[in-house]
Amino acid sequence: MALQLSGILSSQGHSVTSFIRNPDHSADVAATGATPSHLDVEHSTTAELATALSGHDAVVWSAGAGGGNPERTFAVDRDAAIRSMDAAVEAGVGRYIMVSYLGAGPQHGVPSDHSFFAYAEAKAAADKYLRSAALDWTVLGPGALTDGAASGLIEVDPPADGRRNSTSRANTALVVAAALADPATIGRTIEFRDGGVPVETALKDGAARP
Repeated sequence: MALQLSGILSSQGHSVTSFIRNPDHSADVAATGATPSHLDVEHSTTAELATALSGHDAVVWSAGAGGGNPERTFAVDRDAAIRSMDAAVEAGVGRYIMVSYLGAGPQHGVPSDHSFFAYAEAKAAADKYLRSAALDWTVLGPGALTDGAASGLIEVDPPADGRRNSTSRANTALVVAAALADPATIGRTIEFRDGGVPVETALKDGAARP
């Protein structure tokens, strides 16, 4: 999703920095028009993150530990994410978009013995912290990510109707780009899945929840 977003924003004329842990991914990032920058967010201090973010207008947090290791999941998806928020404030970066997931929150309902539990807890904590930060924040909650094509069509705040809440990474990237461009998304939590409404229309018409 991050590579797709970098391509979209670069094509719109934005100057994009993609922070990557593995320098081997530099060529892939550069191919999107973004500037690759090596940064290990898991082990970076708030001050180091603030230095990296200095001069930028917005942060999009889509980093993740990838599951499998609860300790590392908390280190990246909660602790590093929270440090990045403090760093954004310190660096004077006003806009911050968190890519979370559909259903995130303290009442996520994931059993403590489930492999997804650490991620659900980490995201709940990070999202909560962001909502209280001195930032122009947006929390985006896509459904289960797929490699489907970018239809540009979504459904915002989908009901619990038993449908599979799948969301393509490509559509998620479009939603992030649209949220960055739309000040009306500031201070909103926007959950969505693939649907039938154009992204920009869905974001404007969708109901926000606290």
